[in-house]
Amino acid sequence: MTVFISGAARNAAADAITALVDAGAAGGKLQIRSGTQPAGPDATATGTLLAEVTLAATAFAASSGGSAALAGTPLSVTAVADGTATWFRILDSAGVARIDGSVGVSSADLVVNTTTVSTGLDVEITDGTLSIPASG
Repeated sequence: MTVFISGAARNAAADAITALVDAGAAGGKLQIRSGTQPAGPDATATGTLLAEVTLAATAFAASSGGSAALAGTPLSVTAVADGTATWFRILDSAGVARIDGSVGVSSADLVVNTTTVSTGLDVEITDGTLSIPASG
């Protein structure tokens, strides 16, 4: 039997997850990485750290339709290494990993202007969304 989640429950779940990112004395961090995405935020980060940006104290807007949008987009971040951006990790201000997702120029959890990253050049984050599915 399929489980269906109400819109209010989806919004509450998304808001609870994003609140974990906002907890602490400072903004969380968003890392753009290369390589194969690990099984989830509880797993050790893989690949090369290509870029990292400090997020706003409130990193996501309030959720609607089960989705929470990354606040402050577009964001620009300067690359610290060369590589192909394939996934991202969001950590809270204490450095605890909370969210992992895909990176791409479209149809990804984190949308960037390019996945070909070069040291010293900017990567622009144009969109980022955390979505809770309606059914599982």
